[in-house]
Amino acid sequence: QVQLVESGGGLVQTGGSLMLACAASGLPFSSYTMGWFRQAPGKEREFVAAITWYGDITEYATSVKGRSTVSRDNAQNKAFLQLNSLEPEDTAVYYCAANYRGTYYLSGSTSYDYWGHGTQVTVSS
Repeated sequence: QVQLVESGGGLVQTGGSLMLACAASGLPFSSYTMGWFRQAPGKEREFVAAITWYGDITEYATSVKGRSTVSRDNAQNKAFLQLNSLEPEDTAVYYCAANYRGTYYLSGSTSYDYWGHGTQVTVSS
């Protein structure tokens, strides 16, 4: 049974930082590209960042580029999303997702095979 469990969300002030983690089990983690998406109230789910299964390609949404870093630790079966200079517009539920050997269209939610249940990030002004 595949499980993706996000952690690290919370309440932070504008300008603060958070490190989100995604713990994966039940799949060969090193063969999966990991993506991060978010969904704010009343809005569509949107792409945030992704890192390929071999770890040498990362992709970011324009809205977070330059203030976020996606990474992975295959030994721990975990993916991470570091978010810096947080703004109220970053408030959303953040989801991690897994895409078997994904190498293209990383920003498309339909590319992903498995999803976590999400972790809430709230940025206060």
